Amino acid sequence: MTESDIPGTPRFLPDAVHQSVRPGTALLRLETTHAREGILDGAWWPRSRDIGAELPSLITALTEHLGPVTRVGLDGSAWDELPTRVTVGDRVVHIDSFPVGDDTVLITRGERDLFSLLLVPPDTSPDAARAAMARAVRADNVTEARQILIDTRSDTPATPA
Repeated sequence: MTESDIPGTPRFLPDAVHQSVRPGTALLRLETTHAREGILDGAWWPRSRDIGAELPSLITALTEHLGPVTRVGLDGSAWDELPTRVTVGDRVVHIDSFPVGDDTVLITRGERDLFSLLLVPPDTSPDAARAAMARAVRADNVTEARQILIDTRSDTPATPA
């Protein structure tokens, strides 16, 4: 049994995780240090505003790296429809709607362990999304999510080809 298998022992994010949550649909990037000194713990780039389609894959990926997710906080106005809970596998995850802005997703593991993810708008161009996500996961990042989106032009919808 390793230390991270002991109940109540905090599990840290791996030093780097960069993976497709579901091939071709969403991108999740996590990168922190054990000290978690940066403002953001990761970034998520969903491919639609359909939370029912997007959230289960995110929760599954986060659970794999962080352990069981108990709550997700989102800005309800950023999504087509926001349920109060979703079932992922055999676990119920509660969805909280807060006016946090559509640029952040708050993930709760356990009772009080909170992770903050930059939310890259679905219609962002791939280059801008990658730039925003790379900046968000830097361990020394002190820039708030909204400013990262502005600086990388991720707040501007991609132009159709």
